[in-house]
Amino acid sequence: MVTEIPAPAQLAPFSVALAADVRPARHGDDSDLGTGRFILLYDPDEPEAWGGPFRVVCFAQAPLETDIGLDPFLADVTWSWLVDALDARHASYTAASGTATKIISTGFGELASQGDGAQIELRASWSPLETDLAAHVEGWGELLCMLAGLPPTGEGVSLLNTRRSPRG
Repeated sequence: MVTEIPAPAQLAPFSVALAADVRPARHGDDSDLGTGRFILLYDPDEPEAWGGPFRVVCFAQAPLETDIGLDPFLADVTWSWLVDALDARHASYTAASGTATKIISTGFGELASQGDGAQIELRASWSPLETDLAAHVEGWGELLCMLAGLPPTGEGVSLLNTRRSPRG
């Protein structure tokens, strides 16, 4: 589900923001499998660091099995999924940057029953080189779906285990 949300006002003269949640349809279960934000910034003065008038800032997060969260290559794979999704749609961009964060947690006291949990977060930004931004939004959407364990649309892309731990 994708909705427009208020965009941050201080980052650029013009901006628009989208929020998305990946939800399973089976058995009437509405728990989120992943979530994300996509913010498009526009500054006609073309800030030097952007390399153009547009800048995308995005966030994607999904719960994982704890053993997947411990995988030393998880952050690299997550970044490559974003790059691959953009490249598969022929999205032209420059100045890409970001971080992939693995979060491992254990509940204690009143939260002990939640057990162990893991999440992956990706925060990224890049500067689109075209005014048709559909490929950029679609690439971000595919990243969200892949993090949530849904089948990828591109060939040669592997899935994270869709089985979720009790803590999400």
